[in-house]
Amino acid sequence: MAINYEKLMALRVAGATFSYSSKDSMLYALTVGMGQDPLNADELRFVLEEEPPKTLPTMATVLTRTPLMNASGITFSKMLHGEQRLTVHHPLPPEHDLVADSRIVEVYDHGDKGAVILTETEARSAISGEPIYTIGNTLMARADGNFGGARRESKLLNFPERSPDTVEIFNTAPNQALLYRLNGDRNMLHASPSLAKIAGFPRPILHGLCSYGIACRAIVKSVCKYDASRILRFDVRLASPVFPGETLKTEMWIEGPVVLFQCKVADRDVVVLSQGYCELRLD
Repeated sequence: MAINYEKLMALRVAGATFSYSSKDSMLYALTVGMGQDPLNADELRFVLEEEPPKTLPTMATVLTRTPLMNASGITFSKMLHGEQRLTVHHPLPPEHDLVADSRIVEVYDHGDKGAVILTETEARSAISGEPIYTIGNTLMARADGNFGGARRESKLLNFPERSPDTVEIFNTAPNQALLYRLNGDRNMLHASPSLAKIAGFPRPILHGLCSYGIACRAIVKSVCKYDASRILRFDVRLASPVFPGETLKTEMWIEGPVVLFQCKVADRDVVVLSQGYCELRLD
C-alpha cells in the first residue's frame, strides 16, 4: 500500500525529554574505539571521570531517539538508513538534560526503489533553552514508493583529485556491535547470527552509526588534535555495511575549515561511508 504523504508530513514529536550522564558519555566514546590504547592520555580524557570527560559530537545520534516514525505506516523491515547529518550548535556537555522536537522534513518518491524520507530532530538544553544540536536522517523506505510524490535530486560533493591529506586506520573489535548496542540501538541484526543470515548477511553487521562515530574519532585525532569542540557539522552517506572485526581506513582532504572524508574497509577496499563533510570552527 502506498504511503500517505500528508499523514507523514504532519507527524511531530514536540518536547520529548531526555537525560544522560557522564557514564553514558564515557560509554559512547568506548564503543567507537576511544581508549583502545589505555596509555594514550588524549583518548583517556574521553573515557575517564577524573576530570569532566570530553565528548564526541556524534554522541548526539544516540541521545534523543524519538518515536516519530512509529505511527507512519512505513514497512520497517524494508527500511535502510541512508544518510546522517549533524549540526552542533554547542559542544555536548558530559552530562545534561535535553528537550527534543522531531519532524518529517520531506518525503520523496523513487518509485519501485521506495520512498526517501528526511527527518530532523532539534535538541536544546532543558536548563537554559539553548540549542545544542540538530540531527538529520535520510531513510530509504524500500517498500513504500509509488505514492505520486516528487523525486529527490541528489547533489554530490566534489572531492579533490589529489591523494588524501591524512589517513587514519582503526581496527574494530569482533564484539564492536555488541558494545555499541549498549548505547540504545538493540536491533538484533547487529547481534544475532541467525537473524543476520535471514537478512542476507553472513554474520551480524556493525551499526552504521558506529562507523560514523569512528570516522569522527579519526578526524578528532588527526585534524582537531583531540579538540572535538571544533566540529560544527558532520554529514555522511552510509554506503555499505561493515562487519565487526574489520579495519576501517578514514581518508581526509582538508579544505580550509572543511574536511571532506570517506571511510573504507581496508581489506576489501570497499567504501562504507561516502560523501563525508565535516565543518570546523575556526577559533
